[in-house]
Amino acid sequence: MDEKSHGSETGARVRLPPPLVFLIATLAGLTLQHYAPAIAIHAGGVMRTCGIVILLIGFTIGGSARWLMKKTGQNPAPWKPSPSLILQGPYRFTRNPMYLGLFLVQMGLGMALANLWITLLAPMALLIVHITAVLPEEAYLTQKFGNSYQDFQTRVGRYVTIGQKKRDLTATE
Repeated sequence: MDEKSHGSETGARVRLPPPLVFLIATLAGLTLQHYAPAIAIHAGGVMRTCGIVILLIGFTIGGSARWLMKKTGQNPAPWKPSPSLILQGPYRFTRNPMYLGLFLVQMGLGMALANLWITLLAPMALLIVHITAVLPEEAYLTQKFGNSYQDFQTRVGRYVTIGQKKRDLTATE
């Protein structure tokens, strides 16, 4: 008998909490800036304002996805089972809005604080999350939801859906 038949289903095999990865990368950026301040973004108000806007966009995307998960009775922890696919809200344009949000928060924070280290470490944090969380989640969701999830993958990009991609699919349906 499989796990589902016993009601003890688990979620994706994610062992490292993605928010922790971004937190560690941000703290590493702060530490590196302290010891290697020569690498700083010399930016005025425009760079800081752009950073704050990006940070707020990240909070909005990630926060709305988290709120939607809670509203639909799901646990945002990737190692918990997913009872259903969420296809509304930010999930209409990204399959990973919480990770995209964390990435944008770190990028925006780096820009707002004029800390190039934080900004440079954001793509590395996303790569680690991609390998340790996104890929296991995709395998889990494909196994659990089959064609429904594969259709979702076809319609919505992993991190950002390109508008043309969605229109082309709609036109052929």
